[in-house]
Parts: sequence; C-alpha cells; structure tokens
Amino acid sequence: MQPGIRTVGGELEGALCALFHTQIAVSAAGRTDAGVHASGQVVSFKSEREFPAGRLALALNATLPDDLSVREAALVESGFSARFDAHERVYEYVILNRPMPSAICARWTHHVHRPIDEALLARAAQDLVGHHDFVAFCGVLPEFGGTARTLNAVEVEREGELVRIRLRAESFIHRMVRIVVGTLVEIATGRRDPEEIPRILASRDRREAGYTAPPAGLFLAGVRYADYDSYARPRLAYAGS
Repeated sequence: MQPGIRTVGGELEGALCALFHTQIAVSAAGRTDAGVHASGQVVSFKSEREFPAGRLALALNATLPDDLSVREAALVESGFSARFDAHERVYEYVILNRPMPSAICARWTHHVHRPIDEALLARAAQDLVGHHDFVAFCGVLPEFGGTARTLNAVEVEREGELVRIRLRAESFIHRMVRIVVGTLVEIATGRRDPEEIPRILASRDRREAGYTAPPAGLFLAGVRYADYDSYARPRLAYAGS
C-alpha cells in the first residue's frame, strides 16, 4: 500500500477492511513492479473478527475493481505467512514474436519483432540453472540477503506467435526475471553469443547483461507451499490481432 498511489495491496486491504470492519494489513508472497501482472499471487492476513471463509472470495470480488480478483480463500494455521512459508515461486514471461505488434496484446506481452530461436534460448538458459550470484542480473541491490539465488528451472515453449519463458526459484532479486529474459532474447535473436551466460555471471557487472525486458510480459504465475500450489498459467485473449 502506498499513499496517494493505486496499488494491488491498497485495493485489497481496502476491500478487506470494509468486510471485516477493522484495519487489516496483507502480506503477499511476492511484490510486482508497476505494469507486472499476477495470475497466482498468494496473500495472507490476520483478523480478530470472523467472516465465513467459504464466502470470502465471493464477497471480495463484489467489492474489488475489475482488474483485481480473488480465486479462493481458506483458513490457515496461526503464524502462516504467504511470503516466508513459500517453497518456490514461478514467474512466466510472455513474448509476442512476429514482425508487427498487436494493439490487443500490448498490455500482456513483450513484442519482439526479430525471429526467436526458442531451442537456442532454452539451451542458453540452462547455464542459468543452479546456484549462482545473480548480481549481474539485478536492478537494485537488496539491503539484506545478498544476490545469490538458486534457479530451479527455466522452461521455454512456443504457441504460434507466443513464446513463454517460465522460471522457478525459491526467491528472485529485483528485476532478475526481466533482465534474464532480455539477455536470453538477445541470444535467441542472434545479437549475442549463445555461450555468454557463464561470462556474464562471472563478471558480476550489470552492464554485461542484456536489456531489462518491459513489465507488460511478466506474470507471477504461482507460489508453491508444503501442501498447496497456486500456479495458474496466464491465459491471453489472443486472436492474432
């Protein structure tokens, strides 16, 4: 929630406060920059006042704006945190790969006009999988915790003119996914050498990595817990327009 700025957290907290008639603060599994979407966000909150859990999602959706919705709600054990109890987060980045842009898809995809070799992209991405210092792929350095992360998987698939890049890790650093995607796109379109990823990681220099892909194509698609997985593949209303 940010004073004077419309945010997902602010809208959700406002709706919850209206339903519970008390002040409520939410904790989200992951933060999304302006222009980034979420199809599998998880949020937790505490309240001393009761509300039927089975009716909470329906009641919230009657209050929330059209660009924010709740799929389901459940009671959890005391002390549960959507942020700190997460085992893995899944981000998906969607690219529209064709010569001309789309007015319909512009809000949900990143338009790349050069042909993308998805097999080459997937091959280069494997050099990122594992435990590395991703400082060269970091936008703003974190105050705490350093820049080392374990990237569990990078998966690439094409559906016609749409290319999806899926990244799985317990956590990510600031703009890591968007910088990784920008770098991989440069490799997959022939603007960089396919073997550059190890050199970029070793350089520890943001200037050595590729461009920061725009926020429009990025989705927080899922969060996995010990007994729950919120993954929801982003569905685009794409009709070739």
